[in-house]
Amino acid sequence: MKNQASLYMIMLGCKPKGRFTEQHDIFFGIANSLVDLVEDLKLFWPEAKGQIHIDAWQKVTQVDGYTIEIISKIEKTATNQQQLFFINLGGYKENEFEEYHYKVLTVAQNKAEAIKKAKQTSFYKHYGFKGATSHIDDKYGIDVDDLYDIQEILAKQYKQKYQLHFKPSTSIYKDELHIGYLKIDKITSTM
Repeated sequence: MKNQASLYMIMLGCKPKGRFTEQHDIFFGIANSLVDLVEDLKLFWPEAKGQIHIDAWQKVTQVDGYTIEIISKIEKTATNQQQLFFINLGGYKENEFEEYHYKVLTVAQNKAEAIKKAKQTSFYKHYGFKGATSHIDDKYGIDVDDLYDIQEILAKQYKQKYQLHFKPSTSIYKDELHIGYLKIDKITSTM
């Protein structure tokens, strides 16, 4: 059976030259397997000079009661009213010298609806206190460090070839999270 292309969300880590702490970024890519994304991961963060690693990753197939399918732009055009949003919430805990982050994937018709869903998360409700409500953004009005429509931030090579399609689902399946340090050269085709 041939592998089906899937959307991957990957948290990359690196300590670039001149930095004192490890930096992180999120990569979204489309491939049949994680190993197929290795070269794209390296191209995504050129300043890392190939010294990046993975701290977390997941194949994204189910979000908010929708199955996320990858379809070819050549074969068919998706008629979605929904969009898949990535939200990076930032928050604080009293007396802790740290900004914490929580990554949210949500299916919504627009940014306003995505924000409304983000406000329902436990993180949003509990990571802030008077005087430290983290990056109140005038545009969004909540503690959002980053908010993106994933279809818009995919690399050019993915946007030209694929599109996301959302199919309502009653499945209770949750995508498996893979957490922990993984060297890029240790990725195998079984992942």
